[in-house]
Amino acid sequence: MTILRVTGLSKRFGDNEVLRGIDLDVSRGERIAILGSSGSGKSTLLRCLNFMELPTSGRIELDGQPLGREGRGGARTYRDSELIGVRQRMGMVFQQFNLFPHMTALGNVMEGLRTVRRQSKPQAQARAEKELARVGLADKAGHYPAHLSGGQKQRVAIARALAMDPEMLLFDEPTSALDPELVGEVLATIRSLADEGRTMLLVTHELGFAYHVATRVIFLAEGAIHEQGTPDEVLRAPKQPRTRAFLDSHRQYSL
Repeated sequence: MTILRVTGLSKRFGDNEVLRGIDLDVSRGERIAILGSSGSGKSTLLRCLNFMELPTSGRIELDGQPLGREGRGGARTYRDSELIGVRQRMGMVFQQFNLFPHMTALGNVMEGLRTVRRQSKPQAQARAEKELARVGLADKAGHYPAHLSGGQKQRVAIARALAMDPEMLLFDEPTSALDPELVGEVLATIRSLADEGRTMLLVTHELGFAYHVATRVIFLAEGAIHEQGTPDEVLRAPKQPRTRAFLDSHRQYSL
């Protein structure tokens, strides 16, 4: 069952066309790994999907319902209330954690529940404690971000996203800001969510993780989908020379 349908999605920043007519269907339970070189449009794609960036043109549907209304020149207009609802349905996990430094881990996870969902403090606290326990951080609830490792901060960010009951999780290179010894704990958390059958789109350079966890792999180049298929098709037997060159560059120094 298709939960997300993207048609002709484009994004410009001035004269720079970052996304060039992306077409993408996402089914419930799919785990899609998005690969590509720096500047290929990977992060912009995720930011357009949850409307942190407004698309220049194109159409996005959630559960068959088109978002926004068509305006002049093909651009669509969106209501703020509509975008808030979309962002709750698509939980975003960023490269740089984006935690509030003046709040504890518990406070960071509670914040959206209190301000967006309008939950009572006891209700929000109980849910936040549950999600921190899910990512293995029950004992860090009272710690501030400054006293957490990078891997722990990212797991707090994942707990914060989960607390909002998203239908889809968007991960924007969630391990790229981590020291190598901390990458595994975050990937293990994401793997456990995959095992729950969650729908997710994951921008990553962790090719081995993508191979073992993704149900589909997409390779972006110059703002367009250059190749896509199963992990075996794209990562083991890519058809396009550009995909092969990208994969070879990432395996150049592997053992």
